[in-house]
Amino acid sequence: MATLAHAPSRTATGSGAPDSGTAGPGAPDSAASVRHLGPNWYAAVMGTAIVANAGAVLPFTGTAPRVAYQAVWALSALMLLTLLAARVVHWARHGDQARHHLADPATAPFYGCLAMALLAVGGGTLAVGRGVIGEGAAVAADAVLWSLGTLVAVVVAAAIPYLMVTRHRVEPGSASPVWLLPLVAPMVAAAQGPALVPYLPAGQAQQTLLFACYALFGMSLLATLAFLPLVVSRLIHHGPLPLALTPTLFLVLGPLGQSTTAVSNLAHLAPGVVSAPLAHAMSAFAVLYGVPVMGFALLWLALATAMVVRAFRRGMGFGMTWWGFTFPLGTCVTGAAGLARQTGLAAFDGLAVALYALLVTAVAVALTRTALGLARGQLLAPPRPVTP
Repeated sequence: MATLAHAPSRTATGSGAPDSGTAGPGAPDSAASVRHLGPNWYAAVMGTAIVANAGAVLPFTGTAPRVAYQAVWALSALMLLTLLAARVVHWARHGDQARHHLADPATAPFYGCLAMALLAVGGGTLAVGRGVIGEGAAVAADAVLWSLGTLVAVVVAAAIPYLMVTRHRVEPGSASPVWLLPLVAPMVAAAQGPALVPYLPAGQAQQTLLFACYALFGMSLLATLAFLPLVVSRLIHHGPLPLALTPTLFLVLGPLGQSTTAVSNLAHLAPGVVSAPLAHAMSAFAVLYGVPVMGFALLWLALATAMVVRAFRRGMGFGMTWWGFTFPLGTCVTGAAGLARQTGLAAFDGLAVALYALLVTAVAVALTRTALGLARGQLLAPPRPVTP
């Protein structure tokens, strides 16, 4: 796939499926232009949507920020609809390539991005889009997108590891942060679900959703704890990732920031839904869990940034992996903002604003380079052969 640099020696099938009928770069025909459109493209939707979602929790008020967030949310919704339509065409016309993506351990984990794109746009619809389409329509849209996104998240969180065990040929030293994508998807559902709690009938319905989100939190957290050591071990024993894959180091921030966001959102909605002692315990857990995890997130951010600087100095060029800078940073913004709400500390507000500035910069660069790459016909071109 042209938009994803594969790590070497991953599968027996090589770097791509047959490319017959595909137009060359710069002049893709309508039938073949989506042949190499992989599930990693949903990362662009996620990265765009998180700009609006994260901005909505920052201590900025006024008409200008609200209109800006609404514009970004509308763009992310349009991107999602366009990409979903393109992927339907991809499966209908290029089923062989779609099946190849599932058979490739370097590409299959990106199906987690589908779930997170649905969840991110759904959360933004309720948090930001209700000022445009109305609260009733926003709640309905978020309920549909959250339900569908959560279903996909749970399926891919189980199915992708199953494929890795039974179908994929994963060689020693090939662990990648990309493996975390299907595992973090349920955590995104856990973070977005609490916003729907107030719109359910009081009592059993609200409590069920609240505890279901805690279950999704645990599902994702424990799976991440099982896979993350493999990624660290690969880095320690086999050295830096290939240059094109270096931005994926930022994906480790995803489960860290999103889990902090999830426990903060759950604790915020707990009063009035569960008993007072339990709500108090949830609030304490949000702080006692979130603060240490945010500390580790900042440590990993420093390490990942140093590795990216190293890769730039060695000639790392643009690729769709650059979207890996965006959504994980956004989860750290919402995590820091959640801690600010739970603790009342202005330091967390300041951290959220600083991280948001990095997020906006990363999205602006990735979005501009992606648009240029599409206009030049480069990002949907056939993949280049991987040199052993």
